[in-house]
Amino acid sequence: MAMRTWSLHPGDPLSLTLAADARLCTPDYTNDHIWELELGSGEPGALSLRTTYGLRARSMRIFPRFVENRNEIIDPAAFAEPPCIRKFYPNFLQLEFSPMEGIEVTSEYWAPVSQVIANRLTIKNGTPTSIDFSLEICAVLFPLEGSGFRLIQHQMVKALGAESGNLAPVIFLTGGPDEGEGAYPALCLNVKLEPGERRQYTWAQAALSDHQASFDLARLTAARQWDAERARIELVNTADHVDIRTGDPDWDAALAFSQSTAFSLFFNGNDHLPKPSFVLARQPDHGYSRTGDGSDYPSNWNGQAPLDSYYLSSLLPGAPRMVRHLFDNYLAAQSEGGYIDCKPGLGGQHGNFLAAPLIASLAWKVFLDNQDVGFLENVFSPLLKFFWAWFSPSHDRDGNGLPEWEHLLQTGFEENPLHDLWNPWSQGVDITCVQSPALLAMLFHEAQSLIKMAQQLHQQGEASLLSAQAEKLREAVENSWSSRSGLYQYTDRDTGLTQKGKILAKRKGPGDLSVKTKLEKASRLLVEITTEQTAAARPQVSIHEFVTKEASENLSSGQFQWRTGGLAATTQQVFNKVGKVKVRGIGKQDQVVVRTIDLSIEDHTLLTPLWAGIPDLQRAQNMIGRAILDAQKFDRPFGLPACPSVPDPQAETFFSSVYLPWNQLVGEGLLAYGFRNEAARLVAHLLTGIIKNLKKSQAFYQHYHAEIGSGLGERNSLVGLAPVGLFLKALGIERISPKRLHLTGLNPFPWSVTIKYRDLAIVCHSDRTEISFPNRPVTTVIDSFPCTVAL
Repeated sequence: MAMRTWSLHPGDPLSLTLAADARLCTPDYTNDHIWELELGSGEPGALSLRTTYGLRARSMRIFPRFVENRNEIIDPAAFAEPPCIRKFYPNFLQLEFSPMEGIEVTSEYWAPVSQVIANRLTIKNGTPTSIDFSLEICAVLFPLEGSGFRLIQHQMVKALGAESGNLAPVIFLTGGPDEGEGAYPALCLNVKLEPGERRQYTWAQAALSDHQASFDLARLTAARQWDAERARIELVNTADHVDIRTGDPDWDAALAFSQSTAFSLFFNGNDHLPKPSFVLARQPDHGYSRTGDGSDYPSNWNGQAPLDSYYLSSLLPGAPRMVRHLFDNYLAAQSEGGYIDCKPGLGGQHGNFLAAPLIASLAWKVFLDNQDVGFLENVFSPLLKFFWAWFSPSHDRDGNGLPEWEHLLQTGFEENPLHDLWNPWSQGVDITCVQSPALLAMLFHEAQSLIKMAQQLHQQGEASLLSAQAEKLREAVENSWSSRSGLYQYTDRDTGLTQKGKILAKRKGPGDLSVKTKLEKASRLLVEITTEQTAAARPQVSIHEFVTKEASENLSSGQFQWRTGGLAATTQQVFNKVGKVKVRGIGKQDQVVVRTIDLSIEDHTLLTPLWAGIPDLQRAQNMIGRAILDAQKFDRPFGLPACPSVPDPQAETFFSSVYLPWNQLVGEGLLAYGFRNEAARLVAHLLTGIIKNLKKSQAFYQHYHAEIGSGLGERNSLVGLAPVGLFLKALGIERISPKRLHLTGLNPFPWSVTIKYRDLAIVCHSDRTEISFPNRPVTTVIDSFPCTVAL
């Protein structure tokens, strides 16, 4: 199957980032240069490649300038024919344009390795007369330390050189250029073409530590066999890419750019992780480690978290080996006791908490793709140890067989307003004191995956133990169901109750708070201290159930956590009544508030039991109708928001953020319970918001606003890529391989969809699915029941 030729213009869905591709080279994890092609933005407006070398420069841009009869053309808005994107891969872009009438240009950008970017220009005279013009390759650098571009010579060859930080970038251009005469540093070629004549020029920019090394690398790159390199790029992408043709070019582009961007996030394995791993975003400001080992990287470059891995596994249906790589890295990071770190990284980083229980779920995905029982034999025991590690005393503090999260970093929802400490509208409740339905649901799903493995391996004893534990988890989750809200709820670790919070007492400065309150339910308390002197505060708080008796619990300064505007601490005990609270060690102007924690908050993680398959059909229908499809709850135009209600206007943007990985879980849950049309509707909502931003900003975003669709957070983040896997599942394609196809239903979308993968072609209609294997008659499936079609 030849890769698709596109026709995408400014205003269409676009995401034009270029970086070295780990499938074709070994990108440098600590010194990686990432570029973005801009179609007219910047100063001057130009068709420019932009980077900052990982914040080692304020800005670095390379762009062409065409001059004919003293008429200069830089801005694509002034081109006779605007740029049209024809091909896009993680490290390669091809576009066509005409800067002047009759001058046809094909421009191919290529990032062969981390420190090089190159461009081949094929220029054809499409006029009936000869033409004569100047082509300049301009470079504008605003360094942090160093100097901008100027003409340099190496071995009698003219080039452009500059310095910024510890880099000495050089631009080499074939054809024997002279220095440009325009306002920007440039290399200039005089081009004369007869009618129909075609000519090619190549420039390469390399940025190493000195000009000679950069020049040599740039010159060597420009001399490489471009056509052979391009053929290799296309061969790799043809093998890995699933071509989706919906009839809506916007949908097609969003789903294709998502796959391309997902592949671009990978780096090869190293001494710390044996297999390729990923970063969460790869943008021009990223890629440079000042320490040289990645230990200084922020959270978007410091490891593979399980929920991110699970989401990434659904974005690359044509490359199941990448899922295997992610899984292998987790097992490689496992200790003898079964512990798997929540975020092992390529720089040797660790999250230092137990990984979210999604690892066996990843392993089962791997098995469904490879059908290799030997794989299960090798991984079953380590996965079993990991599962039971969650039930150790350090994770199940009350010993009731129902673990608690240890830290927000484990959860995949670090901004959870119940536990977050950084936003003023969040409570900052100690996460270890709360029973999370999401955690229990993930453990239940993990147990189900392990049970299926045990059955494959004929280990009935292990299957029975896992079934008993799964039933306990299911029962606990079901006990958290609220018939009033049609949703599962957070519960207290010790009481199993869901309290609504209320303020019991407040005062200014140290002293005693007279509470004298009997609580309707046994409740855990939250003590909040608002202070401008956070570092100086050393609060000591004593909580007395009875005014005249000894304290029932003492909170030392070490139990308080810093939070926005002050400190907060959660009691380890629950209280039926509170007589008084003594506060010491704070300033006279500091404010103290004692309240019961509020576990009634609703968020998208409470929908996870649907994905895990916990509720029966009646309860699932209740939950779907009253929560997921209710506009007063989670049903919004651009996806399911993080929280359905907004208690604080300042929190509106955050609460309305759509988190794609959590939406993915809900979508999979809808499909598991037979709600295919509803899952397709969710996919349509998500894609509508994504496409809006690809058109407006030429980027995916970390989150999207559920009501208005605007992009929020980091550009081109993994967790904001279009849900390719969920789209295919909703379409009825569960798994795809060159020789085997697993179908689960018929196309619910309003138009036929064609899927091409290598030599396999699938056409999904509303009443049938047609499958074409090479050299075989077309197979037609008319049933909506699950089936497998094999070559």
